[in-house]
Amino acid sequence: MTNLRFQVVGEAFKKKALEVKAPTERPYEYFGKKVFNREKMYKYLPKDVYEKMVDVIDNGTRLDRSIADAVAAGIKQWAVENGVTHYTHWFQPLTEGTAEKHDSFIEHDGKGGMVEEFSGKLLVQQEPDASSFPSGGIRNTFEARGYSAWDPTSPVFIMDDTLCIPTIFISYTGEALDYKAPLLRTLRAVNTAATEVCHYFYPEVKKVQSNLGWEQEYFLVDEGLYSARPDLLLTGRTLMGHDSAKNQQMEDHYFGTIPNRVQAFMKDLEIQALELGIPCKTRHNEVAPNQFEVAPIFEETNLAVDHNMLLMLLMKKVARKHGFRALLHEKPFAGINGSGKHNNWSLSTDTGVLLHAPGKTPMDNLRFVTFIVETLMGVYKHNGLIKASIMSATNAHRLGANEAPPAIISSFLGKQLSELLDHIEVSDTEELFNMAGKQGMTMDIPEIPELLIDNTDRNRTSPFAFTGNRFEFRAVGSEANCASAMIALNSAVAEALNDFKVRVDALIAKGADTTKAIIDVIREDIKTCKPIRFDGNGYSDEWVEEATKRGLDVEKSCPVIFERYLDKESISMFESLGVMSQKELEARNEVKWETYTKKIQIEARVMGDLSMNHIIPVATHYQSKLLKNVENMRNIFSKEKAEILSARNMKIIEEIAERTAIIEKGVEDLVNARKVANKIENEHDKAIAYHDNVAPLMESIRYHIDKLELIVEDDLWTLPKYRELLFIR
Repeated sequence: MTNLRFQVVGEAFKKKALEVKAPTERPYEYFGKKVFNREKMYKYLPKDVYEKMVDVIDNGTRLDRSIADAVAAGIKQWAVENGVTHYTHWFQPLTEGTAEKHDSFIEHDGKGGMVEEFSGKLLVQQEPDASSFPSGGIRNTFEARGYSAWDPTSPVFIMDDTLCIPTIFISYTGEALDYKAPLLRTLRAVNTAATEVCHYFYPEVKKVQSNLGWEQEYFLVDEGLYSARPDLLLTGRTLMGHDSAKNQQMEDHYFGTIPNRVQAFMKDLEIQALELGIPCKTRHNEVAPNQFEVAPIFEETNLAVDHNMLLMLLMKKVARKHGFRALLHEKPFAGINGSGKHNNWSLSTDTGVLLHAPGKTPMDNLRFVTFIVETLMGVYKHNGLIKASIMSATNAHRLGANEAPPAIISSFLGKQLSELLDHIEVSDTEELFNMAGKQGMTMDIPEIPELLIDNTDRNRTSPFAFTGNRFEFRAVGSEANCASAMIALNSAVAEALNDFKVRVDALIAKGADTTKAIIDVIREDIKTCKPIRFDGNGYSDEWVEEATKRGLDVEKSCPVIFERYLDKESISMFESLGVMSQKELEARNEVKWETYTKKIQIEARVMGDLSMNHIIPVATHYQSKLLKNVENMRNIFSKEKAEILSARNMKIIEEIAERTAIIEKGVEDLVNARKVANKIENEHDKAIAYHDNVAPLMESIRYHIDKLELIVEDDLWTLPKYRELLFIR
């Protein structure tokens, strides 16, 4: 019987959840209602100012500060008409979250009263305290100055009564202290490199942009149950808990009927997201119980990243309104699927999608193959760095657990594309680029129309799979900032495209025909990057051995994987593209190592607290009850009969004694291991000590706690169990 204390979601919450009302308009009518988009710009800005803003957004020209006051005036008018009283610079520091400081519009009018003002200066630039955010040593406590600067390519928006202005965040000395600044730099780098290569095929192309479509997975749990689990509250995951007898083994949750309460939450979330310009498209049950997904239509990468960060904030807010807590941790529950955030990545021009095939002409298909191969070249050369870009203390629990890609970066292309590249590799002819599109499949059921079958299947174990007109980067974690993966990926592709162009131009300069020069370089690169292509089972032990032979990075230690950012090849790439300096990279790694240490440190402290103040007292209390029962039996029955009747209880009493002793010793060892690790001053070495010496002790302690959960009386167990947490009522 479930402890009545955990029946915390009342009928009022359930009834309220079902009362969510959609706007009277259709979604396309209220989409972007709270966003200062082009429609609002055209309405509220002078024509010449509007045209300059469009030029900044579309063509990447530098913002003319002379128009800032006019833009600010237009934004303020729109905001005030929508009930806004405050504004904030909204940025993405190295905390994996967002930051904001709200200021009101009011200023003294010089006559003893107040007026509402919002100048171009306030729109364009502010000065947050840079010493209070992670900086990896770039800023000291006594060096506080930092700047946030408006990113006009991501529109301002309204949250409640506050105008939110997307910005970058840099130090007083110019180093990036956020994710957006290097992301914008790498998007410019890939635009420049890809546009130059495009001109071999389409001289009219003016711009190439990186596109991103993320798929956000998450769990929902009842808020009261969440509050009764200190581990969930403080770490985002359950540090203990035995499997529920039923979890996902029946395979009946994925794409199943969405529970009413969850449907109401999703409806509310979608309405608010659409008003903020987030183009939510898909919603469904995921594989694990209480696990769900929301996904948008793809967007330009910078905007997509901002929208994902905004949606995660919105998701947590709306969940509480419906009596839920949204869990974004990659592995909140052991034994069932974790959560990812698949990043569907592509490149497109102002005329079309570069990774789309087949084309109408062999030249179109040559363009397709060129960009596929050079993407693979970037991923191959920097496979360790790309893995580092998605690695974290939280995502490490998910990767390679037969539910997510392994911690080895490889790419699945599908049969047709793999055979095409193999053919190009060994063939001497240039007539190689006729590709089949979707093929028809007719079922033997007359009522069913002909199906169009894609020219690639899917491989669920591939971290970087080609899925038709994009690559699906499946290794990204659910609570991560997508920018980290996109910075590494776009930089690697930009470098590969730059190198490709240098070599093609060198052949052309020697008299080679352009098409032949392209094919010769492509053929060379197909051979070079072949080790990154893998169409088999990424979960198999054989793949780890094979990947090692291929020279791919197979490291599993999170702190060691971070070292790839400081490889000579990584530093050279980032610096040559103008994305990040060596100083910035070193600082970011300090933050990564420190963050890893702190997360494991917090988990270890919570584990010790729960073990000593919840688990052991409950277990020994139940042990005392059993001892009293044995004593009573001996007072009532003969010695022989009492021994028989109390045998089971004695066995449990002994097991409790043994397991609590092991847990107590484990906690003592855990505390001592932390003390040793905490004395290490170097952040890299400290993180490795926490990985190697602290984290494994927690798994051992958990094993014995989970065994105690099975034998201790249910009403005494103070923590909600998986069977309560994982099934919404």
